[in-house]
Amino acid sequence: MKGAHLLLAYSLLVLSSSFAYASDPSPLQDYCVAINDAKDGLNIPRNTSNPVGSTVTPVNVAQIPGLNTLGISLVRIDYAPNDGLNPPHTHPRATEILVVLEGTLYVGFVTSNPDNRLITKILYPGDVFVFPIGLIHFQFNVGKTNAVAFAALSSQNPGVITIANAVFGANPPINPDVLVKAFQLDKNVVKNLQSKFWWANN
Repeated sequence: MKGAHLLLAYSLLVLSSSFAYASDPSPLQDYCVAINDAKDGLNIPRNTSNPVGSTVTPVNVAQIPGLNTLGISLVRIDYAPNDGLNPPHTHPRATEILVVLEGTLYVGFVTSNPDNRLITKILYPGDVFVFPIGLIHFQFNVGKTNAVAFAALSSQNPGVITIANAVFGANPPINPDVLVKAFQLDKNVVKNLQSKFWWANN
């Protein structure tokens, strides 16, 4: 009788473990056929003469419909010499892996609350760095020449939220009193930032 109980308990354990590892079927297809599914020109340097000194060229499902359901996308990032910046931003739906092709980048991300720990590294050509999903991160050109990096993201549509643009360039604007308190800034500074970012975004 004791052996029967042991066998029954073992059977239930095996059965329950198979349920524990079960999951929904993958939504992915083998592939998605799309016409003219090619993106050329990623070898061409982009214009970085803008306020932040960088340009991001995306290759996601909006540019290549065949990426639909494949869970991957790519960006080329060009940085101006000395201080080209890909400003602090997040990707709400993707982890990012970045590889430097040219130049020297200071990169980093901030861990979530309550630690808010800054993790940074100086990267040279061939170096790789990973930015975890949803965390605020940046890249800054500390070299005297142009820099170029490519990044792969674990989503066909990773999304991007540039922190300053979202906070100070919201449409309609966030009540300045909220930002004064949140950032401990003078109200005139907040209004100045809002006018600057709002016009840039709209």
